[in-house]
Amino acid sequence: MDAGAAAAGTAVVVGGGISGLLAARELARAGVRATVLEASGSWGGCVGSHVVAGLTLDSGAESFATRSSAVADLAVELGLACEIVPPNPGGAWVQLPDGPRELPKTGVLGIPANPWDPEVRRSLGLLGSLRAALDALLPASLGTAADVTSVAALVRARMGSRVLDRLVAPVVGGVHSADPALLDVDMVAPGLRAGIRRHGSLAAAVAAQRRGGAAAETAEPKKRDPQPAGLRKAGSAVAGLRGGMHTLVSALLADLRRRGVTLLSGTAADAVERTAHGWRVTAGGASYDAGLLVVAVEGTAAVGLLADTLPRLAGLRPDAGPDVSLVTLVVDLPELDAAPRGTGVLVAPQSPGIQAKALTHATAKWAWLADRTGPGTHVLRLSYGRGGDPGAAVPRSDDELFNAALNDASALLSVPVTGGDVVGWDVVRWAGALPFASLGHKQRVAEVRGICAADGSLAVVGGWLSGNGLAAIVADTPKLVRTLLS
Repeated sequence: MDAGAAAAGTAVVVGGGISGLLAARELARAGVRATVLEASGSWGGCVGSHVVAGLTLDSGAESFATRSSAVADLAVELGLACEIVPPNPGGAWVQLPDGPRELPKTGVLGIPANPWDPEVRRSLGLLGSLRAALDALLPASLGTAADVTSVAALVRARMGSRVLDRLVAPVVGGVHSADPALLDVDMVAPGLRAGIRRHGSLAAAVAAQRRGGAAAETAEPKKRDPQPAGLRKAGSAVAGLRGGMHTLVSALLADLRRRGVTLLSGTAADAVERTAHGWRVTAGGASYDAGLLVVAVEGTAAVGLLADTLPRLAGLRPDAGPDVSLVTLVVDLPELDAAPRGTGVLVAPQSPGIQAKALTHATAKWAWLADRTGPGTHVLRLSYGRGGDPGAAVPRSDDELFNAALNDASALLSVPVTGGDVVGWDVVRWAGALPFASLGHKQRVAEVRGICAADGSLAVVGGWLSGNGLAAIVADTPKLVRTLLS
């Protein structure tokens, strides 16, 4: 068999994170023989797991957004329909400089759909809600006319600094690990500015997205909704899987093996090059030839691999994402049975004495986990590191993070958490793994995709292109691979 015949109908996928696995699945469904190369010894990237105090817990993503049905559809296809669960209804809180408040449940990125909602008024005060309500009287062009706008600029212009500082900054810091002044609103909240033009105000655009209008704002058809009815009520913007989100990766790997996909972990791609019949990937002294190539690694690494072959990509290297550390504490502390701060707390950057940007009370959030641990035992997860915050980039030892987590958990939950209460703990570090959608990133994404599409045998996928969040990646990756195959 000559090289051309051998390459036909084959593909190499570089990267075994969730986007790489999804790409391999789409290729296999089309009859393409796919090989996935993963540098580490584990699969799924930021959708991973670790064992703490005998519990298998999520080490990365622990929920997914339900404003689209992408993740739920995938779970259904993988036989996990009955495992989709809503969080407990307690809701999250926000830690402000003047104390904790309940976080409004009907917002997007913390932006309220109704400035007069009682929870919003408690956080903003009368004058703050009054300023936010002026949004309805402002022209729809305000904040939507410029080609590029940050989250902070849009919110400040339309609803004022109090909404930005007390609602949006804590949510954006917790979800995207970044300062909202640095983030491109069109990447982290697709369709929101178009919604302002369509509905006349930012609050109305948020309300439309909360009703499931995000697909309409981006002119994409809405898909069937396989989610349980409990996931569709206001305030349930996320859902999870019984057992943890990492079970999605386990099901996906089983599906790939059934489809004959070759999965090679501990195999780091050193270089890629064009050949007469497609692509050659060199990894650990071995070569892998294929007709198609999918690069599914973080942005800096992707551009580094492809820049020699596609020099136009060299100038489109994305900004590095923030370094994030997650500290998981399993504690024996019956005082937390009452869930004093609901499902967790997001922290406003200016809150004194607290280093964490967020705390998730996992056993208060997920009934299945509380059932597994039993009364009195609780799982707390605290997140550290925020893009644009110089202090967040300072390396800290595991012991320093552990002590910070004890102090922060005590302050945020108003219940003393001591080392003697801890029955197990772990630190997981994500160095630059979160995609960073800085200003102008949407335009860079369009250029990267245009260059790759012009090649005709290459696709580049991942959160740095689709946008942060599992739902964005799951919706985007199969679509790009189908375009490649067509």
